Amino acid sequence: MEAKFLISGDTAISVQLGDEISLDVNQKVRGLMSDLTKNPIDGVTEMVPTYASLMVHYKPQVIRFSELKAEIEKRLKNLEGVKDEGGIVKEVPICYGGELGPDLEDCAKFEDVSVKEFIRMHSEHEYYTYMLGFAPGHAYAARFEEPFHFKRRESPRVKIAGQSIVAQLNLSNLIPFPQPCGWNIVGGTPLTICDYSKEDPFLVHAGEWIKYVPINQREYDKIRADVQKGTYRVKTYRKEGGVK
Repeated sequence: MEAKFLISGDTAISVQLGDEISLDVNQKVRGLMSDLTKNPIDGVTEMVPTYASLMVHYKPQVIRFSELKAEIEKRLKNLEGVKDEGGIVKEVPICYGGELGPDLEDCAKFEDVSVKEFIRMHSEHEYYTYMLGFAPGHAYAARFEEPFHFKRRESPRVKIAGQSIVAQLNLSNLIPFPQPCGWNIVGGTPLTICDYSKEDPFLVHAGEWIKYVPINQREYDKIRADVQKGTYRVKTYRKEGGVK
């Protein structure tokens, strides 16, 4: 698919690089963003990556739409076939069920598996973070093995707790703050997902991988206390074999 350029108001352009949610398309988005970050175009002020497009904000008094479009088209020709070589994995502890995961048992029943098997299916595989959206630090991530069959809840909740971990199909999102949500809550993490007191406020970034690590309530409380004291360090490593 050739890139589509959509005018988004008078100061932004949406560069659509595909029409599906896939790792290949998303890495094209990230490849373009990486190139524009390393070799900036004068007048571009901000970039927002999504599943399959990159929103580029710019100053029209510095660069016109036609000039920006031509420059991005030039960059895309040089980016053909480029892959993101990152493969950074971050371990995110998760306490399943109970008050932290009120939908866990219902989700297991829907899949016709035990709670133990559900937890294995959810936590055994790594999740690729496509983008951050809806709220600051809100990671939209997917695994590519053993997808579930259940989708969103029929009745969304007006507010769910921050630090919740929610799921549907092959997706599992990190919820940074109390907010509305129609997804199934399977557990919670003691980690702070978005912390504006830090220079880098986000726990996870687009293009990184998440590995959920099951913990019990006692471990949850211990890690949460360490997080609040500032002594907890997230385990980070490179994905084996690179990005697949």
